[in-house]
Amino acid sequence: MKKLLIVLLCGLFSGAQAQKFETLFEKSGGTKTPPYRDIVDFYQQLDKASGKLLLKTMGPSDAGFPLHLVLFSNDGKFDPAAWHRQKKTVILINNGIHPGEPDGIDASMLLLRDLVTGAKKIPDNVALAVIPVYNIGGCLNRSPFYRVDQNGPEEFGFRGNSQNLDLNRDFIKCDSKEARSFAEIFHTVDPDIFIDNHVSDGADYQHVMTLISSQHNKLGGAMGEYLNKEMEPALYASMKERGYDLVPYVNFFGDTPDNGWPEFFDAPRYSSGYATLWHTFGFTVETHMLKPYDQRVKSNYVLMESFCQFASKNAETIQSLRSQAIAQALGQSQFPISWELDRSQWKEIVFKGYTAGRKPSGVSGLPRLYYDRTKPYEKTVKLYNYYKPSVLVQKPVAYIIPQGWWKVIDLLKINRVAMRTLTRDTLIEVQVTRIQDYKAAPRPFEMHHLNSDVKTTSTKQKMLFRKGDYWVSLNQSANRFLMEVLEARGPDSYFAWNFFDAILQQKEGYSNYMFEDEAAAWLQSHPDVKQKLEQRRQSDSSFAKSARAQLDFVFENTPYIEPDYLRYPIYRVE
Repeated sequence: MKKLLIVLLCGLFSGAQAQKFETLFEKSGGTKTPPYRDIVDFYQQLDKASGKLLLKTMGPSDAGFPLHLVLFSNDGKFDPAAWHRQKKTVILINNGIHPGEPDGIDASMLLLRDLVTGAKKIPDNVALAVIPVYNIGGCLNRSPFYRVDQNGPEEFGFRGNSQNLDLNRDFIKCDSKEARSFAEIFHTVDPDIFIDNHVSDGADYQHVMTLISSQHNKLGGAMGEYLNKEMEPALYASMKERGYDLVPYVNFFGDTPDNGWPEFFDAPRYSSGYATLWHTFGFTVETHMLKPYDQRVKSNYVLMESFCQFASKNAETIQSLRSQAIAQALGQSQFPISWELDRSQWKEIVFKGYTAGRKPSGVSGLPRLYYDRTKPYEKTVKLYNYYKPSVLVQKPVAYIIPQGWWKVIDLLKINRVAMRTLTRDTLIEVQVTRIQDYKAAPRPFEMHHLNSDVKTTSTKQKMLFRKGDYWVSLNQSANRFLMEVLEARGPDSYFAWNFFDAILQQKEGYSNYMFEDEAAAWLQSHPDVKQKLEQRRQSDSSFAKSARAQLDFVFENTPYIEPDYLRYPIYRVE
């Protein structure tokens, strides 16, 4: 009887506490999400009410407000380094990267409130770190009119941040203060599992939620195998038991997903792709925008619970696999820096869709796509979820970065890359890379014009480096990150993101009439260049008709051409 009374009193206490911390989502019957200041106030109140939760102020955002980080652990210890020493599985949850997709904001508030009040519990060997709102500027920019196709809530934030950047494309280039602060948070927490909460648009279908996982081939090794064969199936089964038919992110091309689709490739610019570079299991949650808001939030809550349970049951395996992956990267001799879809392999999944059709548009009168919800279907489709490396690069002993490229050096520093500076001017033999060809995007993308299809040549040279230039050894846990951002051919490298575009433009030139005689004399004394010029004339009629193009060709084959032109200023020590 005494035990029953204690249980009843605890239940009443939990209920009263939960009511005290009732959220706007609950008060509105699942139709509203709170503004930014109310979210911070809510967590401040939870912090005051519980010794298990701490609200920390972290680095700045473009909006002028600091990012916050909520830490939760049953033992009331709030040091992530200590969590790892205690063998806790550490989960980092990011919310509101797109504040028009606030499902995770509300789901996290509900989950942490329930943990604080005792309405729910997570195992002692799991610790949570939660970013309540990542894109603060977008969250402050509220309207009922953004995301016209989305089914609630009544009012929400904007996709772009205070610089109008899409922060889910900023994890490598770090144009925002948010991304720089996130790097600090990520490396401080060093999560075993990373979850980024989103809302998906696109086709109509029956599933409330879809999921992007770290691409298993790209994650690689035993971690990738475990993710594909053990972790994902367990999460999907857990969600099904709870009433949610989870399905991989519906990444189809064309009108409808009826015939399957390729798995979304999470390049390092995206959050889960960035996590992969640091040997973390990364996930992007995508609830379906056409489902009612309350359903979406509840499914998000349930998935986070499922992650906690899986993390607890498999803590030792998860931590061991990460340690193995980090050790492997230290000794790995080659790294893939680019990937391509392998359509010879796939897995079959059950997809619950709606039959698509065509009917006259009320706008144009022409045929338009629609989904008929009176005609649901269930079918097995192909998910092409295998990728293979398209570019493999040998790991150097080290990279040398001249100190003038401080923007790149700063990005390495915020990612806690170990570097040292040369203490004196030093002659070093290095592999020198030259940009042979590339394509520059004709339109801007997130404040950049991406460089792609990069072709390079390389030679060995002895070069004089100055005191203060940076030596970056490839003997650290950042090895994979370094290879993908510093190798020019990487699709999300710093070269791809324009950090080195200054080398693509000549700074020195010549006057045509003055150089004509010099060029002719050079050809006479250098028959090899003359032969190459003639071969180019024969193979390229446009070139043969252009006097300036031919002068440029000769100029580029003389010592007068500036050495920094097209010379990639990241030098490899073999």
